[in-house]
Amino acid sequence: MLVSVMANHDPDLSSLFQALADPTRRAILARLAQGPAAVSELARPTGLRLPTVMRHLGVLEDAGLIATTKDGRVRSCAIVPEAFQPVQSWLEAQRTMWESRLDRLDDYVTNLMKERTK
Repeated sequence: MLVSVMANHDPDLSSLFQALADPTRRAILARLAQGPAAVSELARPTGLRLPTVMRHLGVLEDAGLIATTKDGRVRSCAIVPEAFQPVQSWLEAQRTMWESRLDRLDDYVTNLMKERTK
């Protein structure tokens, strides 16, 4: 149990969830899931000023979810799919734990109902 509690406090996992918590950053990631894009292209649909978009991109890059490159004056971003693995692993562990708990609750309620009908 101590190992799973410690995993919940993984600083990398925390930075990933922090990066994913913002809807603007999730929209940027959704766009980048279609392929790399220039920063100006990512900024356009947000309605935000470029410095604000750059801060969002910085959070995503610091979390390792995107990588940026610069070609002349154009900065482009690409998603880093493998960076999502810790989140996926954590969510899978949570799903497994809660399914087990719900199965035990279902068994308990089923047994209670059987005892009441006796």
